[in-house]
Amino acid sequence: MSLEAIMKSLETVERNLAAMSTKADGEMQTLGKVTADTKAALDNIGTQQRELADRLTTLEQKGVLRPEGEKAEDGWGAQFVKSDSFKAFSQGGAQKVRVEVKNTLTGSDTNVAPDRRPGIVPGATNRLTIESLYSHIPTTSNAIEYTKEASFTNSAAEAAEGAAKAESALTWSLVNMPVSTVAHWIKISRQLAMDNVALAAYVDARMRYGVQRKVETQLVSGDGTAPNISGFLDSGNYTAHGYADAALGSILKKLVLVRKIIGDLEVAGYEPDAIVFNPADWAAVEIDLLTAGTANAARVQYDEAGNPRLFGVPVVKSVGMTADTFAVGNFRQHGNIYDREGVVVQMSESDSDNFTKNLITLRAERRLALTSEIPAAIRAGDLTPA
Repeated sequence: MSLEAIMKSLETVERNLAAMSTKADGEMQTLGKVTADTKAALDNIGTQQRELADRLTTLEQKGVLRPEGEKAEDGWGAQFVKSDSFKAFSQGGAQKVRVEVKNTLTGSDTNVAPDRRPGIVPGATNRLTIESLYSHIPTTSNAIEYTKEASFTNSAAEAAEGAAKAESALTWSLVNMPVSTVAHWIKISRQLAMDNVALAAYVDARMRYGVQRKVETQLVSGDGTAPNISGFLDSGNYTAHGYADAALGSILKKLVLVRKIIGDLEVAGYEPDAIVFNPADWAAVEIDLLTAGTANAARVQYDEAGNPRLFGVPVVKSVGMTADTFAVGNFRQHGNIYDREGVVVQMSESDSDNFTKNLITLRAERRLALTSEIPAAIRAGDLTPA
């Protein structure tokens, strides 16, 4: 029997010994003695211990010779069976065996296989929300052109019979919105792509997320300068709320500002379908409500999915929204997202020196445009105006 087999057998015997010792304790408490079966089982375990100890001693004697005069240390199995405590136990004079081992057997970490978790622990991801506010329209062009109302002078008035009628004015402007490309790339080894399918799939998903995360920011605050998207907060794409701090009273100013803007939009003919906050700013609004008391906190309602509504209007939290800036509007009326190409991930070995280095370049990209057709449908600006 090998040393490894002996050690495993000793571990099994130890477990059996612990179980039988527990049983013996229970019998002493309930019966006042140890039953014959239990004592026989303990004797059998002792015999197994002695046999294994003898085998362990034999292996030690066959091992490396020590210098003359050097005393060999007993292995822990031999120490166990030679101990006075075990002798007393095997003769029925003790119910338990306790032996202090004089030397410790240790092993290297390299001999123990790691407990490998399946899959990959993912990195952080943000919830992306802005695209859901708009209608999506496919396109096959590299630019979107549309006619936009520039001004409307409504001179409609009562007119006496036979009198001249009032003349109104309506002007348009032609807008050309180019389709923008959002993209990035990364290199991985060909072996990784071929041999570790799970990791390669994770890289693919992460690249897709990276594109969508950038699109989220561009749809809000892209400045429209090529190759950027013209986001809904780009100059000319929205109406500034126009409120100063002095017009907001002395308490819950953020709430007062939001409520005033909702009213302004409704008067202008736009029923708001979303209030967009940076997540940190929405947290500040909720804290203000909680600080002001339970009654005020009840102003926020939540739907079945846990999404908040403020003054009856859905609250949308977006990491694309700049801190201390917000927007209220009817985004469906405001414009559309035109999709030229969804997120596409492509691989190539022909990039640079990939072939000689066994590398693969992964490129993820998406092509789209946002048209802000009715700027008056969104009112936005500073959440804490001067």
